[in-house]
Amino acid sequence: MASASLQFFAFILALFGVFGDIAATLLPHWEVNADVGSNIITAITQMQGLWMDCTWYSTGMFSCTLKYSILSLPIYIQAARTTMVLSCILSAFGICIATVGMKCTRLGGDTDSKNNACFAGGICFILAGIFGLVPTCWYTREIISNFLDQTIPESSKHEPGGAVYTGFISAGFLLIAGVIFCSSCFKRQQGAWIYPPKQHHFPSTEQESNAGYSLKDYV
Repeated sequence: MASASLQFFAFILALFGVFGDIAATLLPHWEVNADVGSNIITAITQMQGLWMDCTWYSTGMFSCTLKYSILSLPIYIQAARTTMVLSCILSAFGICIATVGMKCTRLGGDTDSKNNACFAGGICFILAGIFGLVPTCWYTREIISNFLDQTIPESSKHEPGGAVYTGFISAGFLLIAGVIFCSSCFKRQQGAWIYPPKQHHFPSTEQESNAGYSLKDYV
């Protein structure tokens, strides 16, 4: 029962990780730059993401521009696109596979099949967490290095946005869920190896009858 509850808790963490991963991939809040200028009425907030750049004006206007050209983008944005999409796909596969392998469900067949499915789902979550953690770390490093560069003007410097923090938290949820799923299956298999099932040997009825017949002959 405790293992099933732990798997259910890991499944909830994985769901939050999947939703956060998708939100971080689509949101344009990877880089944020606030330019107030001389008048607060003309203040604007520039946001850059993996797929679009948006500008929000203090008057309430909001405009976005899609990034159509892939080759013109920096290498870290291209890598972030690829790895975040892979993270979303792997986490979605992990949800489907883990649902089959969980102990609280009636899917997956026998115990061995459910353990294998549970372990496979955990591996998908771990890989999704790694693919989600790498681009967020790389993107944050580029933002910090550009911010500390003295040759770059102040108007071109940005700070990490909400999508970066969402990516970090989602990757952590996916990694924790994957470790829980894999460890729960491993403990069950290890217990089966240490304590093998006892085999009871019962004498056959034929031997008993033969033994009784021989005693009568000797009498």
